[in-house]
Amino acid sequence: MNPEFHRPVRIDQIGEGELRQRIAADADERRRLAGRFGLLELDVLTADYSLRRDAGGIFATGRLQARVAQPCVASGEPVPESVDEPFTLRFLPEGSVDSSELELDDDAMDTMFYAGASIDLGEAAAETLALALDPYPRSPHAEAALRAAGVLKEEEAGPMAALGGLADLLKK
Repeated sequence: MNPEFHRPVRIDQIGEGELRQRIAADADERRRLAGRFGLLELDVLTADYSLRRDAGGIFATGRLQARVAQPCVASGEPVPESVDEPFTLRFLPEGSVDSSELELDDDAMDTMFYAGASIDLGEAAAETLALALDPYPRSPHAEAALRAAGVLKEEEAGPMAALGGLADLLKK
């Protein structure tokens, strides 16, 4: 089964130099990706890639751009967001490295594994988008929705609030 946004590039097309690719999701692909990621809207999704091969794998650098609307975590209202995300990815054949052997440091890049003779730039773009999205989108009305649901602010519920309440009791 192919993912929602499938843009395979055969590995043998990536020669000695760089291979540049621009991909864009069509309306149906954006609709299906919006469903996958729980988005209310996905109006634009494009990615520009520069691909190169070396002994360490296939490396992709570029920029992902998208316009989305996510539901507010408190009110459910649409929260528009523009994504403009630079990325660096490394593609490795499945089974070539035990994932526990991958070292993560400040310069670490995302590693994607592939099977067969091609890499999927569409799925790479989809996963890059998922990582770039705000995990807790909040609309301007989020605070009011949380208050109406009885959710306290951190300063009202944290340890300092308890100490403040204790100090008020001692003053009496």
